[in-house]
Amino acid sequence: MKNMDGSPKTSIPEMMAVLRSSSDFIQYGNSGASGRFWISYFRTLVDSKILQESVLSAVTSGQWNDLDELKQTVPVENAMVTSDPDVMKEKLLQGFIMITRSEYGKSCLLVRVSMEKSRQVSLPEVEFSVVGPKEAFVESIESNIHLIRKRLPSEHLRIKEIHLGKLTSTKTAILYLENIANDENVRSVWQRVNEVEIDNIVDSSLLAQIISDNQHTPFPQHVDTERPDRVVSVLSEGKIAIIVDGSPQVLIGPSTLVEFFSAFDDYFFNYIVASFFRIVRLASMAFSILVTPIYVAALNFHYELIPRDLLNTLVSSREEIPLPPILEALFLELTIELLREAGARLPTKVGQTIGIVGGIVIGTASVEAGLTSNVLLIIVALSALASFTSPVYRMSNTVRLMRFPFLLFAEFYGLLGIVFCFCILATHLLRLSSLGRPYLEPIYPPRTADMKDAIIRLPFSQMFKRPLQLRTKQPIRFSKKKAEKKQDIDE
Repeated sequence: MKNMDGSPKTSIPEMMAVLRSSSDFIQYGNSGASGRFWISYFRTLVDSKILQESVLSAVTSGQWNDLDELKQTVPVENAMVTSDPDVMKEKLLQGFIMITRSEYGKSCLLVRVSMEKSRQVSLPEVEFSVVGPKEAFVESIESNIHLIRKRLPSEHLRIKEIHLGKLTSTKTAILYLENIANDENVRSVWQRVNEVEIDNIVDSSLLAQIISDNQHTPFPQHVDTERPDRVVSVLSEGKIAIIVDGSPQVLIGPSTLVEFFSAFDDYFFNYIVASFFRIVRLASMAFSILVTPIYVAALNFHYELIPRDLLNTLVSSREEIPLPPILEALFLELTIELLREAGARLPTKVGQTIGIVGGIVIGTASVEAGLTSNVLLIIVALSALASFTSPVYRMSNTVRLMRFPFLLFAEFYGLLGIVFCFCILATHLLRLSSLGRPYLEPIYPPRTADMKDAIIRLPFSQMFKRPLQLRTKQPIRFSKKKAEKKQDIDE
């Protein structure tokens, strides 16, 4: 017998010999009302309470002549009879117990009694909001699917499961609404996930990098979220969600650039307030990337663009600084990055202390020592603060990185270098896609209909169409006339 790849199938004695080499593998014989039988399992993977109360009690006390009859007797779901050694090994490693008539029986009954241990559903940590639901995904894929099913009780919700990783065999689920999602998008996601060749998948972040359209870009191409309400919302739009067992983050695609600056709690506020916050975030991202390069360019090439009163302030702040503007800016930028990394790697309470105290002490000392100007210190601090306004953490990391090429171009070519660097960035973004869909949509290609929920958000009555780029089966979400109609109650 051979496997599909041409390699010879492992015999049952060989398989058992390999499994017995692990100290947590248990195999023993027992006797019951129907005679002698053998049980094999990994004690670190099974729930001993279910094993003793549900399985062993039924096996020892019940009357059964073969494994098929025993399968009907055991009061546990996910039981199966097989004679394939590869299936036996796979299920044993997933928390099943194996019941055979003899020590090396050719066929066996596999019963799932796996131990389900995961942390309880808690508050969102990255996408926390004052208003709205307070539940976040956890590391258990079953719990995460439950959180989605509870909010989306639709018979059209489809879940496709697959195991990824030759060593980890990580359960991965693809979710979509069959009556809404575009079939081409579903096939694209399934093909990419199905063709993943890697030895381990321990988090959705790894999968996101593998299935991305372009792996040579700092820009994330899939939104990852820890909020079940956000996943339900995008599924109803026609998008696709990917859940990886062991990861509290769910991937969403296709995604566009503007989505990374849209917080889901925008929908819990009035559209005027939500639109204002979105514009603030976009302006903050531009400010974070450009303000330090503009400072360097202005001091090196464009003194005439600085107002006279401000120029006097800049000159007086730099009169004792021995470093050129580029080195001064790089010193502060790298110092901020060091403080961020140190705060992220240390325990929470210590990290917060290091970030606050370290920033104050180092900033004050560098100004007093004459290494940096107080004006640039304020600019870099505001730039760092603005980079945190992105609701998606991965995009804030990208914004932090983008400052450095802009700084180098500003040092050599001034404002012309900043414009040139911006053109390179725009060209790169124009070439990006997410699951084959334009990354800059609805800015380019320009789609006016999709602008209703991009840079600004219009009232819900105006959002009666699903995004055009998704090419959904049902483009209309609801009746615009009925949504705008108001009826007063007769007194």
